[in-house]
Amino acid sequence: MKLFLAALLCVGLSAHAVATDTLPAFTDNPAVIDFAHDLEQRHGFNSAELLDQFAQIRPNRRVLQLIEPPASPQQRSWERYRPRFINERRIDNGVRFWQEHLTTLVRARTFYGVPEEIIVAIIGVETEYGRNTGGFGVLEALATLAFHYPRRAEFFRTELEQFLLLARENHLDPLAVKGSFAGAIGIPQFMPGSQRRFGIDFDGDQRVDLSGSVEDAIGSVARFLEQHGWQPSQPIAVPANLPGQPDPAWIEASIRPSLPVGQLQRQGIVTAADPQAVVTLVDLVSPGKATEYWLGFENFYVITRYNRSSFYAMSVFQLAEAIRQRMTSGVAGSNDGQAVNGSTR
Repeated sequence: MKLFLAALLCVGLSAHAVATDTLPAFTDNPAVIDFAHDLEQRHGFNSAELLDQFAQIRPNRRVLQLIEPPASPQQRSWERYRPRFINERRIDNGVRFWQEHLTTLVRARTFYGVPEEIIVAIIGVETEYGRNTGGFGVLEALATLAFHYPRRAEFFRTELEQFLLLARENHLDPLAVKGSFAGAIGIPQFMPGSQRRFGIDFDGDQRVDLSGSVEDAIGSVARFLEQHGWQPSQPIAVPANLPGQPDPAWIEASIRPSLPVGQLQRQGIVTAADPQAVVTLVDLVSPGKATEYWLGFENFYVITRYNRSSFYAMSVFQLAEAIRQRMTSGVAGSNDGQAVNGSTR
């Protein structure tokens, strides 16, 4: 799932700026052989069968390129980031997705307390409603990162183990499963470990299929958020007007809400939030433009558990609001997704 990628992309790969064709085949790598034997001992796999699967893949140069951050990273820019996810195409397709899967979305809200528009928006941001789920072999991608990306090797070896367990449990051919360059799978882009922990058989066919079952994808997104503390019928974020530059301590505070609204109001912040609430200050920066400030509640924080980025969480929230408004109005193509909480931002 993409919720882990923000942290991963902060880690460089300069120590491994070598062509992957100089790297040994997986089955010539002692670490891979040890890994296969370890899974045999701990989980009852057949190590010979595992090594046969590893023999059919190679370290993937493109995976290593994509996981590496750009040589000249751009400044954070909400102005650049926002239109990637909040645009006419995603709004209109989100309305269609909601209409087509209305019964399942209502059932997910009933079971888990997560609004339909939030589920729809996450799937819209992740894969544009299942249209772009990734074309990398998951086994090859995870093995490449597990054994040729040393700074995150532990994480990716764990996910590789989880993937092999997931494939066995669901009777999948590990060599046939496709996903993102980092090993995220299916319509909601869950990492294998997240699928095993939070995936749900929501269509009742006795298996969790996040690639082929929209029902399973919808139920699993809702369950993921519920398990991470979603608060039904509670707010997500509201705009905030600051009298000047924010106190650096507000920006440096945890993305987990810890700032009392009443205290912020006494220091000049103007907001419609309940003075008794606790929030995080979200700064949506764009170089050369005034920073846009919001107050994020616990549900905003929960969305960041899917992808640890305030830009990501705000994109999900604003796309959800735009889709909900379009659904309510029943007018397709009526706005560009700018209207949020009754104001044009």
